[in-house]
Amino acid sequence: MDAIMMQIGLPTVLIPIVTFLLGIALAAMVFQMITRAKAKTFEQNLQRQIEGAKKEAENIIKSAQIDAAAETIKKKEQFTTEANKTRAELHETEMRLNKRQDGLDRQAELLQQRENTLKNREREVDRRTHSISQKEKQLSVLLAQQKNQLLKITAMDVTEAKELLLKRLEDECEHEMSALIQRKVEEATEAANEKSREIISTAIQRYAAEQTCEASVSTVEIPSDDMKGRIIGREGRNIRAFEKATGVDVIVDDTPGMIVVSGFNPIRREVARLSMERLIQDGRIHPSRIEELVGQSKKDVNLKVLQLGKDAAVEANVRGLSNRVLSLIGALNFRTSYGQNVLRHSIEVAFLSQIMADELDLDGSIARRAGLLHDIGKAIDHEVEGSHPEIGANYLKRFNESAIVLNAVAGHHGDILADNPYTPLVAAADAISASRPGTRRETLERYIKRLEKLEELATGFKGVENAYAIQAGREIRVIVNAEKVDDGSAMKIARDIASKIEEEMTYPGEIQVTLLREVRCVEYAK
Repeated sequence: MDAIMMQIGLPTVLIPIVTFLLGIALAAMVFQMITRAKAKTFEQNLQRQIEGAKKEAENIIKSAQIDAAAETIKKKEQFTTEANKTRAELHETEMRLNKRQDGLDRQAELLQQRENTLKNREREVDRRTHSISQKEKQLSVLLAQQKNQLLKITAMDVTEAKELLLKRLEDECEHEMSALIQRKVEEATEAANEKSREIISTAIQRYAAEQTCEASVSTVEIPSDDMKGRIIGREGRNIRAFEKATGVDVIVDDTPGMIVVSGFNPIRREVARLSMERLIQDGRIHPSRIEELVGQSKKDVNLKVLQLGKDAAVEANVRGLSNRVLSLIGALNFRTSYGQNVLRHSIEVAFLSQIMADELDLDGSIARRAGLLHDIGKAIDHEVEGSHPEIGANYLKRFNESAIVLNAVAGHHGDILADNPYTPLVAAADAISASRPGTRRETLERYIKRLEKLEELATGFKGVENAYAIQAGREIRVIVNAEKVDDGSAMKIARDIASKIEEEMTYPGEIQVTLLREVRCVEYAK
């Protein structure tokens, strides 16, 4: 720039000023150009922003229009739904009102019909009342006429006729009362029998015991008949010493291979049998050896009896028994009743009593204890006077048994009145155990005598023509004269026969008394 200025011919002093001015002018021109460019750029940017804002505004407007349209549609749908719902509710309300109106109309019709029916009935009642009044008047007249006629015919006054009528009414009432009582007794008996059969069958099904019938054998086998002489001893000293030590009778007869031990006490008989077997095995048979073995056998049998009692108590789940009581329970194993082992019988009665007590919501443990101890008197009844229920109850009193158990033991055969529900339960269980098939047996001679005694007792009553014992003596059929015995007397005779059998006879189980009264009408056409 300076060289240009110098070529123009400007002075040197003016050159910087001109240069400055030119720089300013140039800067102004550049600034103006830049300003214009910026303005143009700003204007373009502003135009773009305006266009963008317009587009965005258009988008917002479109979105708002769309949202407004959607909201409008939604509101319209909601309004339509609510309107439909309201319309349905109004329709349902209208239907209910119509139904209620129909119901009211029907009720009004029914009321009208009932009112008409009541009016008709009232007219009918009035008509019948009038008719009855007329008939009562006619009946009164007829009764007065008949009364006068009867008084003329019978020559009775009013008092006598009244007494006769009252007598007839009394007889009719007594007859109807007897029939009613008989019917109620039969209904109660039937219900009781059905319930008892259900309980007893349940008890029998839940306790299915083995057959308890056993043979009580009092024989001892010997290896040879030469042993019989050694058992008898010189001049019979050995057998006398044995009988004295054991308290039993030894029968040595011609039966080959055995001797018989006979004794009323089953424990002594067991001691004698065991001692005799040991003597035969030992071979040394003399009085001192006999006494030694008998003493040892007594100890062994006593231990065995106690152990049997403990085992029975454990099996029956009865606790708190004294060893003396347990020994008596074990001794029942050597006692039989009509061939039935009394110990097994007692255990069976214990379980049956408990099952029936549970069915009746009673205490099964008390029933089980009473059932196990009910025949304990049989272990000592040959040593003490009295019946085995009484003996057993008196013995158990020493060991502070409860009053319920004592009453069950003493009353299981009906010797005393039962004061608790456990006594009849034990009695029923005792009868069930004794009457099961195969449990008891008796000799043919005793069996025949029992049947003859049954028939003899039944035929001893007035009006009885024949009596037949059937079903092995468990039932007796009694035939009475229909002309001498009426229905009421027949029931009384059957009860009297049953009571007499209970009083005078001893038998296993129970005996059914069936009384037959037959009326036969015979006519002949000639």
